Order: sequence, then structure tokens, then C-alpha cells
Amino acid sequence: MGEGNRRLGKAARHAYTRSMNKPALDTRPERREPTSKARPETRFEACPQGLQSGRVGAVARFAVAPMMDWTDRHCRYFHRLISARAELWTEMVTTGALIYGDVERHLRFDESEHPVVCQLGGSVPSALATSARLVRDWGYDGVNLNCGCPSDRVQSGRFGACLMAEPALVADCIKAMQDAVDIPVSVKCRIGIDDQDSEQALADFVGQIAETGCHTFTVHARKAWLQGLSPKENRDVPPLNYERVRRLRQANPELSIALNGGLVDLATCLSVLDWCDGVMLGRAAYQTPWLLSDVDADIYQDKGAQVGDRWQVAARMADYADRQRARGVPVKSITRHMMGLFNGLAGAKAWRRYLSTQAHLEGATGDVILRAADLVARTGED
Repeated sequence: MGEGNRRLGKAARHAYTRSMNKPALDTRPERREPTSKARPETRFEACPQGLQSGRVGAVARFAVAPMMDWTDRHCRYFHRLISARAELWTEMVTTGALIYGDVERHLRFDESEHPVVCQLGGSVPSALATSARLVRDWGYDGVNLNCGCPSDRVQSGRFGACLMAEPALVADCIKAMQDAVDIPVSVKCRIGIDDQDSEQALADFVGQIAETGCHTFTVHARKAWLQGLSPKENRDVPPLNYERVRRLRQANPELSIALNGGLVDLATCLSVLDWCDGVMLGRAAYQTPWLLSDVDADIYQDKGAQVGDRWQVAARMADYADRQRARGVPVKSITRHMMGLFNGLAGAKAWRRYLSTQAHLEGATGDVILRAADLVARTGED
């Protein structure tokens, strides 16, 4: 039993013991982050599991969506403990943040996160090329251009969903990124924007980009209203149109297309994987992260996948929180991503309440996570 597991309370240790017939979690060492813009000496040499499909730069069969303020490096580390195969994406990072800001803060990640893709926001080809080089040098497995975010702030910077009105510019951006790096370059977009939401408009947008040699697209199956709806409303109000994405895929068999939007469980994912190349989950993966524990076996047919139980994950995260705390990261920055870990179990409310009230206190350590996990185990024994 590892160090983190020895620190579990009596009730949580009992819950852990019940799962000892399961293989242990992956315990790969933490990444040694570069301290300069130079390419790290150690690169991820093997083809990332999520990118193996017979086509260069093909979409992953399963990916967790980029979500602002959610999918930071602590969230991705947490998700990787639950699934070894899901492809993880960063929050969107703007070209300005990388060229003029703190590169390490934006691109630093843990080696265990592979396969991991960095999503960029921008519309200036030269700036995107420079940013793509930084992404490559930091060891990411792919780089994506955001053409789907509908927020006002993003529009004011002339990137995100508003770029769907300028396919020629997007093609120039993608070409510049492809010329700059040797890692897969992809596009994430909507099925349309405002009144430009015909099937032909989507086909023309994708077609112009595909002419650059980029054959990898993740399509959110909703249009985006750039005026009149908030980003939150744009995730729910416009109706889903999976059939339009299906027809796009059928008309372009040479492309690799992942479906995003409205996917809430793996059963639905498996049903759409009959006709699309991959799926991407956002809020469902964040709010109910334990669904990721079935991704390796159900989506990738990896029946030997090493998946522990929720108490093991909590113990690993407690150790991780202590390591990060030594680097100045407050525990609350880590536990905020873990609120849904025990959703569906008796004691989930006690888990959330304890983390919410204790993790923000001065001097909080990883023990907060262990004590919260013990509360769940105690509730299950009552």
C-alpha cells in the first residue's frame, strides 16, 4: 500500500482494501518542467495513444474538452489518474498570453498528462506560428485552433467562433501553424454562427481548411449566436444537430471528425462512434469525473486498463496537493476540480461540504482530501 494510501483513515482504508484485487494506479514521476523557451531534452517519443488511428493527426477516440477556468494542469492531472487513455486538452491559451506573458505558467504540465493537446486562441498567422512552436517545445502532443468559443471577450480579440465567418483567414492561420511545427494541428469549431448556419457554409469552411492539409476537426454540434446569447446560453439554447455533423463526415471520408456537444454518458458516445471518428465530453466529464474510469475499457477496449477506486484517486491527489503546496499552490486550487469525484455515492454531499469549508483555510494540506474521503467511507458503512 503506497504512502498516500497509508494516510487514509480507517473507514477509507477499509473501502480501499475492498478494491485490492484491482491493479494499482499509474505512478509515473512528475514532469520536470523546462525553465526556458528551449525545447526540453526529453520528449514524448511514442505515438500518443489517443492519436493512433492510421491517419496522421487523427482525432482521439475520446477527449475531455478544453474548458476555461476548469481544465488547468491540476484538473488534467486528476483526470489522468482516472483514465490512462483519454486525450486531455488545456484551457484555451491566447497567442498574446504566450508571446507577451508567462509561458511557463500557461504551458507547464505533468508528464503523466500525455496525450495532451494545447488549444490556442488567435487570428494572426505569424503569432499562431510562434505560439505553436512554444507548444511543441514544451512537449505537447498536438495543437488546436479555437474557432468555436462565442464569448464577447474572445470576439473582441477576433478569435473563437467569429472566425467561422473568415475561412480564408483560418486557412492561413492553420497553414502557418503547420509550417511551424511537426505535431498535429487541428481545428475546433461550431456547425455555424448567427445566420451563417447552412450545411453548405459548414462544408465550405471545413473544405477551405482541409485544402491546407489539416484533416482533423472537432465539431460542436450547435451553432453559436454571437449576439444575444451568453457563452452559457450558447452551450444549451441552440439545438443540437448531430445529423449535420454525420453528413459532413460522410461527405468527407478523408477527414477525421470528432463530435462535441450534448454528450453526457459513455453509452451515447459509443452509439455515435459508429459514424464519427471520436467524441469530446466537456461538462459531463468535469462534473461527474468518475465516468472517465470506464473510458479505457469501454471506448478503447483496453480490458487490462489499470483503474483503481475513488479512494485511491483521493489518496494520490492528497500526495499531489502536498507536492504542489510546497511550490506555493494552495490546496483549494486543486480540490475545486475534485468536487464531483464521489457523485452518485452516499457521502458525496459530505465530501463536497468538507472540501468547500476546509480546503481554503490557511495551512490546509493534502490531509483535507484524505479526511473528506474518510467521511464518504464512513457514510457508506452506516
